[in-house]
Amino acid sequence: MAVRLSDNPAPQDVPLDDSSGSFHSILFQRPEEREAETTEEPQFFRDLNLDQVVEAITAGRERYNLKPFYYMPLNNRAAIEYRHEIMRDLEDDQLFQAVSSFSAGMRTMYDQLATAEKSYSKYEMLYWHVDAVEIYCKAAETLLQYLCRDKARSTGLLGFRDYLAQYVASSDFTALLAEGQKLKADLSAIRYCVLISGSRVTVRKCKSEIDYTAVIEETFSKFKRETVTDYRVKFSTLVGLNHVEVMILERVAQLYPDVFQRLEEYCSRTRSYVDHTIADFDREVQFYLAYLEHVGMFKRSGLQFCYPEVSESSKSIRSRDSFDLALAGKLLEEGSHIICNDCVLDGNERTLVVTGPNQGGKTTFARAFGQLHYLAGLGCPVAGTEAKLFLFDRIFSHFEREEDISNLRGKLQDDLVRINRILDQITSNSIIIINEIFASTTVRDALFLSRKILDRISQCDLLCLCVTFLDELSCLNEKAASFVAGVAPDDPTVRTYKIEKRAADGRAYALAIADKYRLTYSHVKERVGA
Repeated sequence: MAVRLSDNPAPQDVPLDDSSGSFHSILFQRPEEREAETTEEPQFFRDLNLDQVVEAITAGRERYNLKPFYYMPLNNRAAIEYRHEIMRDLEDDQLFQAVSSFSAGMRTMYDQLATAEKSYSKYEMLYWHVDAVEIYCKAAETLLQYLCRDKARSTGLLGFRDYLAQYVASSDFTALLAEGQKLKADLSAIRYCVLISGSRVTVRKCKSEIDYTAVIEETFSKFKRETVTDYRVKFSTLVGLNHVEVMILERVAQLYPDVFQRLEEYCSRTRSYVDHTIADFDREVQFYLAYLEHVGMFKRSGLQFCYPEVSESSKSIRSRDSFDLALAGKLLEEGSHIICNDCVLDGNERTLVVTGPNQGGKTTFARAFGQLHYLAGLGCPVAGTEAKLFLFDRIFSHFEREEDISNLRGKLQDDLVRINRILDQITSNSIIIINEIFASTTVRDALFLSRKILDRISQCDLLCLCVTFLDELSCLNEKAASFVAGVAPDDPTVRTYKIEKRAADGRAYALAIADKYRLTYSHVKERVGA
């Protein structure tokens, strides 16, 4: 797949024999994995706040079109470990900076080419092209020099290093750089005179005229003062030649036809000079740089990330000190404290049933659970000090939706239709996250329907997290594990936002809140009587 950075020219690749190397991507271990690139955001993204997470990660890197990479979870452990190795390498500050500098050079090159496209002068455009080629070549050489210092340990970066070494040593590359540098030197050596008489401008070759600059500066140096008014004309800093400069340049080209002919021929031959694999690397490595930069913001605030142990078979999961990245980002901006939580499923436990008071952190816990598994499936470090997770095939979410009058369904019917679609697609390797289902019906009906659905999920033996107001679901069967949103021991109206693995206690949290604000029946009756 050819890389096409938005609003940049799209150079193709210089021919290069790649028969001796097997490297093809810094992001995908196998060629077939990258063929699934999609621009469609997964349906569960908004429910789990992953849309906000990806937006924050990719901010400032729009030109690389990184979002599709975050829509493509991996389906095997080896592919995840391939990315883990590269992430660990890039955690080295010097290596991170070296790769970032390479990317900065590539951005400058693309900007040069974009500037060339806007030029009104053919020769100015050609010069920008030659300059861009030199920037590209120097960026490749500099990165290779650093990678050869044994900083990289990962299979991916070592494979790219070997590919880059072969490319830089190739005759195509050396000729590309050497001829471009010779052209720039020859162009810089050109000397010409501009004679201005009224509105007439004459351009001719120099005839050994004396440069009086040094003489004039020496003559007037004795009149120099420390602080004087600067009457020198300031030339425009705008990029590009004006119409007079363009005409002068055209006359200079006529005076030195050989050099300018070589310039045209060089640019014609190297119109498509960027190597395909190097261009892909420049885009794909941003996946790692962007994620590590985003994670660094949390680490500087004392939060921790770890590389998860991912299993393709075991559904006994464990995470310590995890948190919702989207919410944590907002809380950091506000200077608020971030609560971390643990999650453990042992043995045959498959369904996390989360109960407790409203606004107690249940939905945030559910989102963090989904984010953990999804980001682990991308091969990324995840929030927390420890994580042992299951490698899913698909994630499904069922969160409460506002009633949509356009589909002519009531809220209960809409809940049933949506959950039925999910149940038709699940496998034993899927993950389902359900948040407050059937809140629009009676407790009796909600309990009946919820039991039916969770029984079906249990039969499939898949992982499920269900946030519910129905405590009875916490002991539905042997696969259910009860988690409860905590409150302060001395005041049940105060939420701790800690989710504890324990039996649901059925405490009347709504009654505690009503009592705190004197809204119970007795309080209201007392006020009415008064």
